[in-house]
Amino acid sequence: MEKARILYISQHIVPFLPATQMSSVSRNLPQGVHEKGREIRVFTPRFGKINERRHQLHEVIRLSGMNLNVDDTDHPLVIKVASIPTARMQVYFIDNEEYFKRKAVLHDAKDKMFEDNDERSIFFVRGVLETVKKLGWAPDIIHCNGWMTSLAPLYLKQVFNKDPYFAESKVICSIYDEGFEGSLDARMAEKMKADGLSEESLEPIATPTFDALNNLAIAHADGLIVGSENISDATMDAMKATGLPMLNYHGEEGYVGDINNFYDSILEGKAEAVS
Repeated sequence: MEKARILYISQHIVPFLPATQMSSVSRNLPQGVHEKGREIRVFTPRFGKINERRHQLHEVIRLSGMNLNVDDTDHPLVIKVASIPTARMQVYFIDNEEYFKRKAVLHDAKDKMFEDNDERSIFFVRGVLETVKKLGWAPDIIHCNGWMTSLAPLYLKQVFNKDPYFAESKVICSIYDEGFEGSLDARMAEKMKADGLSEESLEPIATPTFDALNNLAIAHADGLIVGSENISDATMDAMKATGLPMLNYHGEEGYVGDINNFYDSILEGKAEAVS
């Protein structure tokens, strides 16, 4: 298991965005796992609030240039990269002028969710998976962090399941309480259906709330991690009901070893469900 390849898909990462439990785990876990001998790749959205000059982001020309069609419109995919010098770790950024140029993250100046956050999530997830293929890198574990990554397990199981780069990948989702109020665009499932996803699999996000997106990820994962101490009882029940291998809340320190061991148990087929 020493050479296992771990792909991290994370909604927010320190130091590019402010520290939360999710963004801190998304920063520290890949470094810790890499130091244990794993190969890693880390992806996050290039939100316009991220200071490109300060963090020395630069475009990776050989990976950019693809168009992704979302809701019948082509959107250029731009890939950027930056290093975290203290960690000897690179982070890849999924970028697009229309979706990520605005100098904000998920909310406008009046604290209202952007109307296209559903499309930003679709574009981000698909952009990561297409870029990993371009890298020619087949991950053993794909670890998703944050609701913007919740579409990845479904895309992997239905759209990319026969792709040789992902056919053997196991998907682990960390579920956090860092969400949003209300719902994303009501046409989100319709937009995803155009990518070849079945209508039945999209029923859980007929109304794409935070809980619904979490449930979608939970239903198509191979392993689950309780990422926050205070996730809702309903979400915890949904996680337990799957019968999937599950790692309970790991706290804010000392979790690298536990999660690294969880990866091994998933890969070896020895992980146990928590009831």
